[in-house]
Amino acid sequence: MTTSYDAIVIGAGQAGPFLAVKLAHAGMNTALIEAEHLGGTCVNNGCIPTKTLVASARTAHVVRRAGDYGVRIDGAPRIDMKAVKARKDRVVAEAIEGIGKWLASTPGLTLLSGHARFSAPHAVEVNGKTLAAPQIFINVGGRPVLPAWPGIGDVPVLTNVSMMDLDTLPEHLIVAGGSYIGLEFAQMYRRFGARVTVLEYGDLLIAREDPEVSREVQALLEREGIAFHFAVKNASVGPGPGGGGVRVVLGDAARGGMPAIEGSHLLAAVGRRPNTDDLGLDRAGIATDGRGFIVVDDELRTSVAGVWALGDANGRGAFTHTSFNDHQIVADNLLHGGQRRVSDRLTAYALFIDPPLGRVGMSEAEVRARGKPALVGVMPMTRVGRAKERGETQGFMKVLVDAASERILGASLLCIEGDEIVHSLLDVMAADTSYKVIERAVHIHPTVSELIPTLLGQLVPLAPA
Repeated sequence: MTTSYDAIVIGAGQAGPFLAVKLAHAGMNTALIEAEHLGGTCVNNGCIPTKTLVASARTAHVVRRAGDYGVRIDGAPRIDMKAVKARKDRVVAEAIEGIGKWLASTPGLTLLSGHARFSAPHAVEVNGKTLAAPQIFINVGGRPVLPAWPGIGDVPVLTNVSMMDLDTLPEHLIVAGGSYIGLEFAQMYRRFGARVTVLEYGDLLIAREDPEVSREVQALLEREGIAFHFAVKNASVGPGPGGGGVRVVLGDAARGGMPAIEGSHLLAAVGRRPNTDDLGLDRAGIATDGRGFIVVDDELRTSVAGVWALGDANGRGAFTHTSFNDHQIVADNLLHGGQRRVSDRLTAYALFIDPPLGRVGMSEAEVRARGKPALVGVMPMTRVGRAKERGETQGFMKVLVDAASERILGASLLCIEGDEIVHSLLDVMAADTSYKVIERAVHIHPTVSELIPTLLGQLVPLAPA
């Protein structure tokens, strides 16, 4: 027996619930299917819990620096990891509860728990039952992968998922991967008091960023006591001495020496893969690429008419905000006759270390690749009054502008509140207007944002590479 709906949404991550509610509000009888937990990665083991942990770690860091501000605290702060985890769990539970109540109160929306697999282009099986709909929306997210190191299966390996269950402090945390997830956990646990070593495959951290950004991030993390090893391409893994912990041998015999790092815990943060390998996509005729991402067009339609793919599984963005924007594109186009496209959105994201890196648009390397005249402005945070008042002068602000059109091309704000300040530039870019609009604006003093007009007022031609 087949149960028919007007629409089926597979996955209750960031795009799924919002889209399902909008479809239901539009009068469509909608089923939302979730295999594991409401909220997806962001709510359960991504944005919300990690930023809650980051807040606890920053508090410990500020307390240790209290003397710099004339505040006397007797003794070093003690970290109660069970209490830290309990706080994180409360924040996550509140978010999940809120989503559940919201979905349950939506007329026309049925929430089903189970793993959905396609049995036909417009039909899925869930818990032995068949559901069918002329419109199906896939929002199944992704999961972490492990480095392809010999012996990796012989030792316990943490990921961003299993880290959420940790309520003790690692003595020595080895982080495989020097990019966004790995660096956030590295700084977080160093501030909790763990010894931390980061192993990076490449020659720079966060390789997609400009070299000066990567170098400054490395420097500020090294100042906090984090150790780095680069060009770790052929590592092997085994238990530590006595069978406890983990031992990572860096390199191979050809390099000679074969230095090894011994730690109590190993965290894998080397990438993610889409959750598309157990969806029965072949039975539906839905095309995927060589990495398993569902192939979509600029409006997120798959190779099968009436089926869309949103979020991490489509390879068109790997962030909560891009997943949320996916649902906006689909909903506006489907329900309101919109003509929104993925290619219209600006690239924007943040690295939530402290100070954070706010990024929008092109890097300097990408601007140079255009081969057109550009302007650049750079300001160290040592020149920003608010940063000096707060005692947080690490990093810099950098913006790139098209010399002819006066449009902002990109920005890297590695600074106090850089993840918030970057939106002032992003909004001007979205408005497709001259950088002079923000340069001429009167900003509130004393703030960090008030230096953005000053930064834009000192643009100079971008020198040849």
